[in-house]
Amino acid sequence: MKARIDALVRPEIRALKAYHVPEATGLIKLDAMENPYGWPDALKAEWLETLRAVEPNRYPDPQGEDLQLAIRAAMDIPEDMGLLLGNGSDELIQMIALTVAQSGRKILSVDPGFVMYRMIGLFAGMEYLGVPLEAEDFSLDLDAMLAAIEREQPALVYLAYPNNPTGNRFDADDMVRIIEMAPGLVIVDEAYSPFTDCSFMGLLGDWENLLVMRTVSKMGLAGLRLGYLVGPKPWLDEIDKVRLPYNINVLTQVSAAFALKHKAMLDEQTHSIRVERGHLMEGLGRLPGIHPYPSEANFILTRMPEGRADAIFAGLKERKILVKNLNGAHPMLEDCLRLTVGSPDENAALLDALGPLLA
Repeated sequence: MKARIDALVRPEIRALKAYHVPEATGLIKLDAMENPYGWPDALKAEWLETLRAVEPNRYPDPQGEDLQLAIRAAMDIPEDMGLLLGNGSDELIQMIALTVAQSGRKILSVDPGFVMYRMIGLFAGMEYLGVPLEAEDFSLDLDAMLAAIEREQPALVYLAYPNNPTGNRFDADDMVRIIEMAPGLVIVDEAYSPFTDCSFMGLLGDWENLLVMRTVSKMGLAGLRLGYLVGPKPWLDEIDKVRLPYNINVLTQVSAAFALKHKAMLDEQTHSIRVERGHLMEGLGRLPGIHPYPSEANFILTRMPEGRADAIFAGLKERKILVKNLNGAHPMLEDCLRLTVGSPDENAALLDALGPLLA
């Protein structure tokens, strides 16, 4: 069997490890940037009543028209821009890559950045190029980015705004320079838009090569797996050609449309997360020997004392708290843990557990 696998599977795929999601049963889950708040019982009952009308024996609306209308209304999508739905942002990243992939074409982003830009580019047979961020504060190295664009002529440039896993938001003027110089598409990934006041959504149309990508996961609907891409309709019409039929299932379509009618509740929750982010940042700042980085996302990247990140990660897990260990993921993330902002009780438990581990 191994000989046949070696003969048939692309070498770059054999060299990969599958994306790993750790078991979290019984743990305070602060590793995946999820909204920690649930729905009130009355709203759950209303939602379940809505699902009674769903016919699971029928295929869903292939375009998700009702859901598209709900997204346009809730998210202030420019009327003259196209809208495309994906099974999370990951599927949209894959669709974009498949649309432009040819031998020798390249994807450019920043390092450290969202791992799926690199992985999906590899799946599509494209080359990924990561331009290192500034070591001190993870800001864009604009000169290096512009030089890489001029040298490599990438078909795709991804800029997460704010960035994952660093949490910071890049300078908007620097991003404009990149958009204007890029020969191909520039995708501004606004997965964490609920936690910042800045966006490129209103600038769509100013440059013909700009697309904005978002997800509803971080605002409290992670279980629905829904992302959306906004940009000039001619671009989205081409990308739509590689979308698999019925990619948004009927339960997601109905549930997301229902939830977006109650966006005020979700906005209250994301506001609470912003407030708790400030409290968590203050608490982390009082602990000895660690450095939390400023964040406009719903997580805080925190550098642990030198050489101790793995032990602190394990110690938190022993205390039933799961965070993301980024030590070893990238040289610039040495000794770093990524801490999702949870509820007040969850954040207090995290700080209480970190104290003795840092002593």
